[in-house]
Amino acid sequence: MSSDAVEPTQSMQRFIPPIQKIFPKAVSEEQFKQLHQELWIDASWSTNYVALTISSCMIATFGLISNSTAVIIGAMIVAPLMLPLRGLAFGALEGDLKLFRKGLGAIAGATVMALVLSWLTGHIVRIPEYGSEVLSRTQPNLVDLGIAVTAGGIGGFAKIRERISDALAGTAIAVALMPPLCVVGLALSQGIWSFSLGAFLLYLTNLLGITLACMVVFITAGYTKMNRALGWTMGLTALLFVPLGASFLQLVRQERLQATINNTLVRRTVTIGQPEVELLRTKVNWTAKPPIAYLTVQTDQEITPKQVRLVQEFISREMNQLFKLVFLVSEVKQVTAEGEIPTDVPAPPILDNP
Repeated sequence: MSSDAVEPTQSMQRFIPPIQKIFPKAVSEEQFKQLHQELWIDASWSTNYVALTISSCMIATFGLISNSTAVIIGAMIVAPLMLPLRGLAFGALEGDLKLFRKGLGAIAGATVMALVLSWLTGHIVRIPEYGSEVLSRTQPNLVDLGIAVTAGGIGGFAKIRERISDALAGTAIAVALMPPLCVVGLALSQGIWSFSLGAFLLYLTNLLGITLACMVVFITAGYTKMNRALGWTMGLTALLFVPLGASFLQLVRQERLQATINNTLVRRTVTIGQPEVELLRTKVNWTAKPPIAYLTVQTDQEITPKQVRLVQEFISREMNQLFKLVFLVSEVKQVTAEGEIPTDVPAPPILDNP
């Protein structure tokens, strides 16, 4: 072959996509054994793993009961559930039944332990109504699957690359494996089956999303090869598209309905449309039957039950769906140095700063 024919090939090699340089070009036997040993340790049912699982579960459960986001984030960071998932993914690809069973056993044991502890805590505390942190984990959709796949890819990549193990804390926060499990236990303790099913679906979504992403990373990096295990994982993940897609479409529909409710209230009702009444916020509880729309308004006028009933009937008719309205009224008073201004005196205009 002439030098002229070889030159274009050499030039093309200079422009190899930089992404290929991220992964190792070739995996040595030593690298393979080191990764296998680390995954084996991560998948072990050890005292440290049990202690971290118990503490993470209790922190998450108390955070859900108190509706505290900060406490729940702390439980996400402690949660060790992601560690055996990578061992399970690698063992499935390699056909290593010992590693696969070890990872599966650690995940199953921690799952049962978290369900029992959260159920027992919920049974003792007996909270009659849960807050937004619980509700937000009962209706998973395609966005949650995307988050799980992305976070799982980061977790697998962090395992094969040096000096980026700190990314695991962020990954734990992103996928949040423990809080959905605790929601399942809390919901079961109160007999709320719809909440427990939704939260368990989120948990399965995170498990499959992480496993699939880790498999892809291990294959791309050259540590293992593609086999039927990847196909089975992709098939199981694809099955989730049906409930997650339906939930996503319902979420979009609910957001559109809520926006329509806001516009209808302001533009087409006398009660909300008058200048003396300002609609600050609208929040709809879609899990109630019928849905309850909480309207936070600010006014110096009295809102009567008759007005609420008329607006409620109008909204239900316009939306072609039954709604219950609850007005949260924030009273406005005008107070000066001379005293309180009567409500029948119009308020002066608010001037902008020069």
